[in-house]
Amino acid sequence: MPDPIDASIDASSQPLAGVRILSLALNLPGPAALLRCRRMGADCLKLEPPAGDPMALYNQAAYAALHEGITIETADLKSEAGQRALHEALARTDVLLTSFRPSALAKLGLDWNALHARHPALSQVAIVGAHGERAEEPGHDLTYLAESGLVTGTALPATLFADMGGALLASEAVLKALLLRARGATAGGVYLEVALNVSADWLALPRTWGLTQPQGAVGGAHAGYRVYPCADGRVAVAALEPHFAARLCEAAGLASRDMMAPATHEGVAAWIALRSRAELEAMARERDVPLLTLAD
Repeated sequence: MPDPIDASIDASSQPLAGVRILSLALNLPGPAALLRCRRMGADCLKLEPPAGDPMALYNQAAYAALHEGITIETADLKSEAGQRALHEALARTDVLLTSFRPSALAKLGLDWNALHARHPALSQVAIVGAHGERAEEPGHDLTYLAESGLVTGTALPATLFADMGGALLASEAVLKALLLRARGATAGGVYLEVALNVSADWLALPRTWGLTQPQGAVGGAHAGYRVYPCADGRVAVAALEPHFAARLCEAAGLASRDMMAPATHEGVAAWIALRSRAELEAMARERDVPLLTLAD
């Protein structure tokens, strides 16, 4: 199975080859962004506090996957020795990646003005919960998704959408900082902020537009775009376009092609309920219908 982190990256090009990134970011968004940069060829160093990254405590497997190929060193940034080690490393760094609240960075002498004065060529990508004054508010993936309207019941979302989306935006910001420098758009380093609630808002746009609302075509209103129970599991049907929908209706023996009509929903559901996963997969191959069967 292809590595999902590498799937969109041409390994032969290594766009970040020779770029040095130092990360102080803990938990998920920062390390995920750093790993993506490493996969694009960057030389990545992470400084962890003496207590380590909390991710290593609550999910060692995730921590190991996130830090593959990353150089990890320990530094107590509240100590003189830790500060000295940090700034020696920053002198050789192109981009600093952080995920602290602004007040915490300021206490460490790492607010942007201080950093830029000491390391004028350095860029910083700062991951925060929200922009502006709200950057000091506590929050996590779940609260950002809830704020964006992506928590629709009491069940937890299937994955950490805001965190992983934020990691993509952070790796994009690294590329942006380097591109601005390469184009001569800035005399030195730049400060770029990535907010996790903005990441959630970006992912929520299809729902904002109505696409994934219950009355939307990909929110359940279209009979060809749903998850149905079948005889021995479930099937995710994505027959959205008219030609796919027509083939699904033909297979189900339905005369109506009105995919929004309750009768069509009922007919498709009744037909699928009597078919096994193997039968549905065979139908999909024969008729070229997009679907994927799932075990219960």
